[in-house]
Amino acid sequence: MVLHPFVDKMLAAGRAAGRPALGAGTPDDARTLLIASREALGPGPAEVGMEALEVPTRAGTVPARCYRPAGPARGLVVYLHGGGWVCGALEDYDALARFLAAESGCAVLVVDYRLAPEYPFPAGLEDSEDALLWVQQKGLQQLLGRSAPLIVSGDSAGGNLGIAAVNATRGRVEVALQVYFYPVTDCDMDRPSYQNYSKGMPLLASDMRWFFGHYAPQELWSDPRIAVLRGDLSDTPRTWIATAEYDVLRDEGEEYAERLRATGAKVELHRIPGVPHGFVRMFNLVDTARDAVQNATAAMASACAKQA
Repeated sequence: MVLHPFVDKMLAAGRAAGRPALGAGTPDDARTLLIASREALGPGPAEVGMEALEVPTRAGTVPARCYRPAGPARGLVVYLHGGGWVCGALEDYDALARFLAAESGCAVLVVDYRLAPEYPFPAGLEDSEDALLWVQQKGLQQLLGRSAPLIVSGDSAGGNLGIAAVNATRGRVEVALQVYFYPVTDCDMDRPSYQNYSKGMPLLASDMRWFFGHYAPQELWSDPRIAVLRGDLSDTPRTWIATAEYDVLRDEGEEYAERLRATGAKVELHRIPGVPHGFVRMFNLVDTARDAVQNATAAMASACAKQA
């Protein structure tokens, strides 16, 4: 499918304005680019409540926000934001978290894990693991006042952290569903999607090398805690995955889904046509992005109903 008309215009406007690539400058430059997109992407549902809190970790605490739907929460979604392990902040994901909560009927806990290069691997992963353990042991009662289904979700590098954290806490944390948008699952940049969709898109192959380089030394890129596709995929919870047609990460996300299926895991895979990497935050602007996120929230609601 051709690029969605809105996306085509957005990319053309970025080229005309001379918008630099994410990996063209410093980490702070990349963070500034992400911040600059907040207003243009629009707000989330105002009726969703928000509580700021601190989540305990082995290194201290990390900030988080819990978003609550208007009615009783069906379950709790732990959401790990994207940004290549280098970018991303709670405010960048406020609109999406509100939309997820409103559409799924679940509370959504967005965890502000530590970022590289200030805190390289495995800091962000350890924060993600500890957040899941805290939710399992105390967080559900503290946030919802009762036991409830737990869903782990995230996009891009956040999806990578979600997968790795679920793997690391297997047997200690009960996960009803994983929901990931275009997750990083490997460090192999020779896949066809890297070759075909690395020009003129929001995420380039050079950006991924830049992100990986800030996150960990190259000799660790193939560690299964980073290249999760290379780890033990047995006993993986039910999983919902969306990839983007015009995304360098498309092939590895789809291979992850197929590898899970080969182990007998229940997997739902969607390739979203006409959109690039990062579409999940475009739900106010692109109909196919909104449809994809609503499909994900329906899966969240269904997983909670199965455990009711």
